[in-house]
Amino acid sequence: MAKSTETPWGRARVVEEVRVQQRAADRRFASLVQRLEDERGETLVRIAYTTDGVVRRGPVTLRLRDLERLRAKVGAASGLADVLGWSGA
Repeated sequence: MAKSTETPWGRARVVEEVRVQQRAADRRFASLVQRLEDERGETLVRIAYTTDGVVRRGPVTLRLRDLERLRAKVGAASGLADVLGWSGA
């Protein structure tokens, strides 16, 4: 069962999620991209980061190598690749 979350547009369920582990000096965190679907079936994309297992919003900064790792994790055949324009479709 997919987990649900609150968005500014109301409740939505997490359909797909990709995390990229990152490190800056001794700090460890992860950036994540989620494909959500709201109660009306609309697709939403949320980009956030996590610290200590807690999802946080705010500015998300990705180094080019992290963005490349994220794109590789998403893969060309996923729904996230489609909505991000990475599938070639």
